[in-house]
Amino acid sequence: MTLAAGPATTVAASLDTGDTAWLLAATALVLLMTPGLALFYGGMVRTKSVLNMLMMSFVSIALVTVV
Repeated sequence: MTLAAGPATTVAASLDTGDTAWLLAATALVLLMTPGLALFYGGMVRTKSVLNMLMMSFVSIALVTVV
């Protein structure tokens, strides 16, 4: 039994520059948004917990980057 190569094999071989640019732009926007979100969350907690909240946001950036 032989399997015929479908159009998916040719699509996977080519990269669209527009899609790649959009992916990089969206990633940059999310990375810029996260410190602002950390400051927002920091404003909702007590004063002694602000640094903890900021560090949790930045650790989540590092964790998502690795995974």
